[in-house]
Amino acid sequence: MSMFPSDAISRTRVLVVGDIMLDRYWFGEVERISPEAPVPVVHVARREDRLGGAANVARNAVALGASVTLAGIVGQDEGARHLRQLLQESGVKGHLIGDPDHPTTLKMRVLGRQQQLLRIDFEEKPGDALVDALHAEVGPLLAAHDVMVLSDYAKGSLVRVQALIAMARDRGIPVLVDPKGSQYERYRGATIVTPNRTEMQQAVGHWISEDDLTARAQRLRESLGLEALLVTRSEQGMTLFTAQGRDHVDALAHEVFDVSGAGDTVLATLAVMRGAGIGWPEAMRWANRAGGIVVGKLGTSVVTAGELA
Repeated sequence: MSMFPSDAISRTRVLVVGDIMLDRYWFGEVERISPEAPVPVVHVARREDRLGGAANVARNAVALGASVTLAGIVGQDEGARHLRQLLQESGVKGHLIGDPDHPTTLKMRVLGRQQQLLRIDFEEKPGDALVDALHAEVGPLLAAHDVMVLSDYAKGSLVRVQALIAMARDRGIPVLVDPKGSQYERYRGATIVTPNRTEMQQAVGHWISEDDLTARAQRLRESLGLEALLVTRSEQGMTLFTAQGRDHVDALAHEVFDVSGAGDTVLATLAVMRGAGIGWPEAMRWANRAGGIVVGKLGTSVVTAGELA
């Protein structure tokens, strides 16, 4: 790997579009079982809100030194206020569609002794009018950016992802997609799609060998007109498929503390490197290094340029 391209990254402009969430953590102590039901009683000692989903991708791209804009749908509620504040603090330019009838997607986690005990999700899919408003917001933003990232968490913001891909392609802007579900046809025409191992199995079925995976991956890549397909495989590392063939890196993590948000870090690193003019094989190696660092941290976290360099 060459030197960390900090100068090129500082000139890179990344547009992130997708499902925005607020990750809420309540940390506490567990010292007894409830008399009402066989459940632990958590005495909450500390609360923390973090950017989640597409907002975590944006936060990661900023931490690496890029200029980042985030577009997505939120409510007009307490969660949205916290999101806007966190985006401002992290240096992300927010273009958020706020709707009073739409709740901000919130994932609340209760932890006792660093162990997650419970997660409560508040979410609702946005209606057509909100998705229309998001597309109208993205159109004018594209011209001012070098690369677009689509962060799909199946919450409904990217229900018409095909139109967003077409908008970027018309302007010659590369599109990176973190996919969800098994209907990959909707990502046709993207530049790169980055499924994890489970998502890849949903898309192409179970493979029985590396050669079988390569054949299935290349068929999928060619059928969707992708420049590249990157499969993130946890402890097995990452495998990149392009017209030049297969490329693989082994996982770098020494101690896995928490995998939540690791895919966001990988996606952000790929986008920033692509925007900085780095080719896919080297971009994958930087992303692999970033993923190896972030899984050693608790919760949705970021990797800074200093840590990566």
